[in-house]
Amino acid sequence: MVRSESPARCCVPGCVRVIAPDAPVPLCTGHVALVGEFAAEHVGVEDVLPGPCLVCGGRIGVRFPSGSVCAVCEWRFGDVPDGELGAPRVDVVYYLRMRDDTGDRIKIGTTANPRQRLGRIAHQDLLGFERGDRALERQRHAEFAGTRYPGTEWFRVTPELLAHVAVVAAGVPDPWALHTRWMSEALALRS
Repeated sequence: MVRSESPARCCVPGCVRVIAPDAPVPLCTGHVALVGEFAAEHVGVEDVLPGPCLVCGGRIGVRFPSGSVCAVCEWRFGDVPDGELGAPRVDVVYYLRMRDDTGDRIKIGTTANPRQRLGRIAHQDLLGFERGDRALERQRHAEFAGTRYPGTEWFRVTPELLAHVAVVAAGVPDPWALHTRWMSEALALRS
């Protein structure tokens, strides 16, 4: 007498459906579909956007069943910013580094238009952005007052100042990408 093996069943408790003999995981097709839908809704699929993002110009997006968002600024693809409102205001405290014959120093300043402002200041490195206005800038100036070059917003490089900048820039390889995200968030909150 030849014994026949019974077909493998789905591993989900209570499910009695048979699984395909070549299934990589012991799930029936119905549960595989549920897992796929869950992943698509919660994880999304990285993909090229149909066109550039209207907020930041990014070309890579994340596709969800409900639509795509820009992978850079998370603006929903297809949503049009209200042009009559103008650009949102996002104040930042910036940290610039300059090494020259006068020494190694860091400028702590603030602006609502960093591209324009930083274009006017001689510097070698943009170390980071911190979201904040004049009040935060004054606070940072007070924190590092002992290393300030008199009458300027430039400070001598110290381990304490570098540690602070490292915290501000932690996990952000490109400060401009962070600024783009803040602008997008401000625009989305206003729309």
